[in-house]
Amino acid sequence: MDVATLVRRRLMELGLGQRELALSAQVTESYISQLLNRKKLPPTPDRTQMYERMESFLELPKGELSKLAALQRVEELKARLVEPPTPSLMGTRTLVLRKCALKIRKRVRAIFELQALGEFEWLITNRLLEVAKKEARRGMERDGWLDDTARLSNLNHEKMRRVIEKFLNADVFQLSAKNLALFWEPLIESWDINFDTFSMVVVLNPNVATQQVRRFEFVESVPESSLDEEPGFSEFLQDPQFKGNVTKDEIAFLRRLKFGTKRPTPLYYYRELQNLRDPLHFAPEMATAPAI
Repeated sequence: MDVATLVRRRLMELGLGQRELALSAQVTESYISQLLNRKKLPPTPDRTQMYERMESFLELPKGELSKLAALQRVEELKARLVEPPTPSLMGTRTLVLRKCALKIRKRVRAIFELQALGEFEWLITNRLLEVAKKEARRGMERDGWLDDTARLSNLNHEKMRRVIEKFLNADVFQLSAKNLALFWEPLIESWDINFDTFSMVVVLNPNVATQQVRRFEFVESVPESSLDEEPGFSEFLQDPQFKGNVTKDEIAFLRRLKFGTKRPTPLYYYRELQNLRDPLHFAPEMATAPAI
C-alpha cells in the first residue's frame, strides 16, 4: 500500500474530501490532488508537521504516513535505478546513434550500452533535444516554417503544429515515437563529438533550420573578480570626469589590459577609452563576398 491508497481509503471511510484534507494539512488542494493521483511523490518524511496534521485529520496512528512515505520513496528510487529503458527511450537511442558520425558510432554505442541513459548518453541526447527545441521555437515565429517542416513529414499544417507543441513540452523520458519520426528525424542531420575536448557539432537540415551548424565547446575562463585590478583603473572608475558614460564592454576591455613594470594612471585609461571609440583607429569592415 502507498500513501495515495491509504489516504484515499481513509477519506472514503470518513466521508471527507480533498479540500478538507488540504485545509487541515495547510497545503493547496491542487497539491493534494497531484499526490492522490500519483503525479507527485509523497514529501520527504522530515516534513513531520504536514504528516502529523494529515494523520490527525484522517485519524491515523502517529508516524504511519511518514513511514509509508519513506518506504514508497525508496521503492521509487530502486525502480528508477534498475528498470531497463522503456521502448520510447530505446527509440530515442536508436535515432541518436543513427545520426552519430560514422567514425565514432561504434565507440558511442559501446558507451551507451554500459548503462541505460547514463551520464554520457544523457549529455548527448539532452543537447540534441535542446538544439531541436530551440530551432522549433525560432521556426514557429517565421512565416512558412511550419508548412516547410510539415512537407518533410507529409503532414498538414495543423497536425505538424500539434506534433511540435507536444515535442516542446516533452523531456527525454516523454519523447514519443511520433515526435522522433515526424520532427526530430528530419531536423537533425548528424552530430559529432571530440572525445579529447568534448566539443560537439550538430548539423541540421538546411531546408528548415535557421542555422545549419551548431557548435558547443567547453572552455576555461577566469572570473573577472580573480584578475588583479590596476590601482589606476580603480581610480578611473571612481572619477566621473574620467569614467563618463563608459559601457560594460568597454570596462571589460580596459580591465584586461596588461602592463610590465609601469603602472598606468587614470588618465591613461581615459585616453585608451578615447582611442577605443575613435573609428579612425580601426580598419573598416570588409563586406563578405557572396558564396559561389
